[in-house]
Amino acid sequence: MKIKGQLIDFSVPKVMGVLNVTPDSFYDGGRYTVEGKIVSKVEKMILEGVDFIDIGAYSSRPEAAVISYEEELKRLSETMELLRSGFPESIISIDTYRSGIARKMVEEYGANMINDISAGDMDKEMFCTIADLQIPYVMMHMQGIPQTMQKNPKYDNVVKDILSVFAGKVEELKLLGVDNVILDPGFGFGKTLDHNYTLMNGLEQFSVLNKPIMVGVSRKSMIGKFLGCTPDEALNGTVVLNTIALMKGVDILRVHDVKEAVEAIRIVTKLKQLNK
Repeated sequence: MKIKGQLIDFSVPKVMGVLNVTPDSFYDGGRYTVEGKIVSKVEKMILEGVDFIDIGAYSSRPEAAVISYEEELKRLSETMELLRSGFPESIISIDTYRSGIARKMVEEYGANMINDISAGDMDKEMFCTIADLQIPYVMMHMQGIPQTMQKNPKYDNVVKDILSVFAGKVEELKLLGVDNVILDPGFGFGKTLDHNYTLMNGLEQFSVLNKPIMVGVSRKSMIGKFLGCTPDEALNGTVVLNTIALMKGVDILRVHDVKEAVEAIRIVTKLKQLNK
């Protein structure tokens, strides 16, 4: 996959670092809303070995408040100006479901990737926009919308149901000329605790779609609810789940804690090399 003119080799998994510039995200809301803290966070992620930086300006936690197009655009624009002036070589992903914002971030600020929690469902123009922009597209599965997704999620078979949705959307994008697609099963987005762990257990099945797979379980409630801990206390559980995901063939870890993810990748990669 080519990103920003670079050929990205997924034979060694990559790390996507989370930069939430929101006041209300479930773990780091309000931590990175001023210039100095944003710059320090990005510097730290780069030093620790991050591959992509994913900027989110609209919290998608369960029952999160809806923010306007204008507010999301303002937060992202200010952050992109900072990053493009201070870290011009960084590969930047924009976490948005709004096609208009995706276009502005790519055309005006040079964003390199779009990460869409709704896989095009919340903005029907997104697929055509990605086809026009011709940049990599992270397509996440979510049942419902953030405000309602955890009310009563149901599946016949969570792995097979998500695979079926992805297969249809991959084909739809292919017909539009979009091949650079990354798939994210969407842990915690319209899934019960058991759905999440069943999904983790069946991750290797997603390889049938022949697309890079991204997993984002970092400090999520599937850890906290099961272990009885807060997001601040969920780093160990995060590393355990990320390691399992890597053993099952995942290509990208989306995380709040870059150093720990990089170390997990190094260890799992070493083990896999010895098995060849």
